[in-house]
Amino acid sequence: MTALPVILDVDTGVDDALAILFAVAHPGIDVLGISCVAGNASLERVVENTLRILDVAGSPDIPVAAGARRPLIEPARSASHVHGEGGLGTLRLPPSDRSALPISSIELMHTLISQSAVPVTLVALAPQTNLALLLRQYPDIADNIERIVFMGGSASVGNATAVAEFNVWHDPEAAAIVLDSGVPTFMYGLDVFNQVGVDENVASALLEHDSAVGRTVGSLLTNRVVLGSDKSSEYTGLIGDAGAVCALVDPDALRTELRPVRVELGGYGRGQTLVDLRRWPGEDVVHGLAEEWETVEIALDVDAPRYARLFLETLGLA
Repeated sequence: MTALPVILDVDTGVDDALAILFAVAHPGIDVLGISCVAGNASLERVVENTLRILDVAGSPDIPVAAGARRPLIEPARSASHVHGEGGLGTLRLPPSDRSALPISSIELMHTLISQSAVPVTLVALAPQTNLALLLRQYPDIADNIERIVFMGGSASVGNATAVAEFNVWHDPEAAAIVLDSGVPTFMYGLDVFNQVGVDENVASALLEHDSAVGRTVGSLLTNRVVLGSDKSSEYTGLIGDAGAVCALVDPDALRTELRPVRVELGGYGRGQTLVDLRRWPGEDVVHGLAEEWETVEIALDVDAPRYARLFLETLGLA
């Protein structure tokens, strides 16, 4: 089987790290490069976390570059209550001898896509600022992009707000630009993100694993989410962003539908992915009042144990 050429766009926090480890380890995925953006943590911390995780993975010299330090319009807002101040929870890794390229991630993505003999899949596990800048600066590059798989959005509840998921909420204008780019898009949102987890006993046992990958995965999975001002916390064991990468190699574990989607850009709903799940057209459509929506393939359900098993087996941990 020919490996799928992929570029990862990350804001490396806990679950981005899990996704990188999985992508590098899976034989069906060829990671051409990694683009970094501010999101879960500052851009500098995201780059450093990415390089350190590549060390843990024992990966080849995958090119890494830094991109946007902030969203297109608003200031950056980290998710330190989930990922910790350093971005990787309580995990502490030694500095890496690797270094990021002295070019922007937009230039790196443009070069890699232009030089690829086959269309490249972009996997956005972060706010989509870098992708929006790429598609606006080099619109013709879309011809050699197979599709954009993004972890983001929700057809139900949010997490950054009651209705908006963090990655889209962090830069909704960027997400809207990507959806409007004409490139086929696949949304792996909170509807499935929140389902795929590893049992706490399994994750805790990995803390004593004989490999660096096992111990790192154990630490990342057992990172606990702070719930509120009382500093209480909860174990989730979610593989998070790694599930979006699992979707590249095992799409049959998902139930998906093609649905109209738009990104809300104003009011409290700012950053919400509105998904039209209606079976029949409503009065807005009948009377020509509906604004133009983009058609997106959306993951609505997942065989969660199957993805958890795929994740652990790929990393040699099952």
